[in-house]
Amino acid sequence: MNTAQPTPAAAAGTFTLGGDLTVNRLGYGAMRITGKGIWGPPEDKAAALAVLRRAVELGVNLIDTADSYGPNVSEELIAEALHPYPSGLVIATKAGWERVGPGQWTHNASPAHLTKALEGSLKRLRLERIDVYQLHVPDPAVSFDASMECLARHREQGKIRHVALSNVALEYIERARRVVPIVSVQNRYSFADREWDSVVDYCERHGIGFMPWAPIGQMRFAHEALERAAKQLNATPMQVALAWLLQRAKNILPIPGTAKVAHLEQNVAAAALRLPGEVFAELSAVKPPPAVLRG
Repeated sequence: MNTAQPTPAAAAGTFTLGGDLTVNRLGYGAMRITGKGIWGPPEDKAAALAVLRRAVELGVNLIDTADSYGPNVSEELIAEALHPYPSGLVIATKAGWERVGPGQWTHNASPAHLTKALEGSLKRLRLERIDVYQLHVPDPAVSFDASMECLARHREQGKIRHVALSNVALEYIERARRVVPIVSVQNRYSFADREWDSVVDYCERHGIGFMPWAPIGQMRFAHEALERAAKQLNATPMQVALAWLLQRAKNILPIPGTAKVAHLEQNVAAAALRLPGEVFAELSAVKPPPAVLRG
């Protein structure tokens, strides 16, 4: 990727994962380019490919996906759209969920499954090593330490560059770090959903990236302060919500997803939006109701 010219996604600055992967802080989540229920191919494959290519043109160099998106479909589309990959593009993928149908997810973080899933992701993404490989979710039927030890072995073998976590409480982050370095955590988090505030703060203290999934996914909670800020700043409420995340902590790497180029461009434009101090303070003081937090 040519980094000589500034790009829209670079406007929010950068964060370095694991000491050697520097990414623009506004990324892209590739779950929504699959079919309905995150199952099967997209209705409009050409549009999905166009979104991926446009994201890179806009300077997005962190793309998040998973083997369970489709399943397999998201990873295959990323490779079709972008391989050979531009220099500096970081693809983060995950394993630990299996799919049996649309909207259905089942745990499987056994070492055998994680090994098979990793090999599948390497093949689909046409890579020899995954830059950031995330345990999608702890499996209550499998030893968490065994799952992490499996990923640590593959890191030692060179198939994974960095290990990361998703959908975890603080206890799991601390346990994982005793087994292998953790470069990022991905939990649900947004302006309207702050259940994991403590995890954001922990990750910030320890130099760990935090990728909020569904960063604008709870926007049915349309607080008047958000609407007021959007009007004041000539932006959309969703752009203000993304800008709030980017100012909430320097380690936050939002990965909003979409299947439409126009929506992608609106999201990336939020990287340049700066909330005045009083606006940020007012938004930060908002307390979403528990019903919204539970989603």
